[in-house]
Amino acid sequence: MATGEELRGLMRLWPHGVSILSIDVEGDRMGVTVSSLVSLSLEPPLVGVSIGKDASCYELLRSAGRFAVSLLGAEQEELARRFAAGYPPIVHWQGVPTREGAVAPLIEGALGWIEAETHTEADAGDHTFFIADVLSIEHGPSHHALVYRESTYHSV
Repeated sequence: MATGEELRGLMRLWPHGVSILSIDVEGDRMGVTVSSLVSLSLEPPLVGVSIGKDASCYELLRSAGRFAVSLLGAEQEELARRFAAGYPPIVHWQGVPTREGAVAPLIEGALGWIEAETHTEADAGDHTFFIADVLSIEHGPSHHALVYRESTYHSV
């Protein structure tokens, strides 16, 4: 059987889109950089995201039952780094241009936005895979996506 380090070593070579998943539970807001967002189904529209059980946003996401995703544009690398750094939630949002979404804050200037409602959680080792119904989709002003490969960010 392969090891986790072997899997990580190979997956580092595979480019992943970079997004910020945001959550709001009665004003308690959190955001986290993710590269695990996937489109699962068109009928009905479903997305999935994998979150580590030890992630600071894990319990808040489970209790929220819904989330927003800002698909980052190539020029938003600094925001990806900021939300990946593990700072306290209040620091994440300081100076970040956002607007209110129906379920959580949306980061301005992104490639696009998805708002979703979780309907299934699947245990996946040290992560949970959240499957969610897509409530809304909006295209943003960015024309180039931010991707992550070999521990660095790139534009496509």
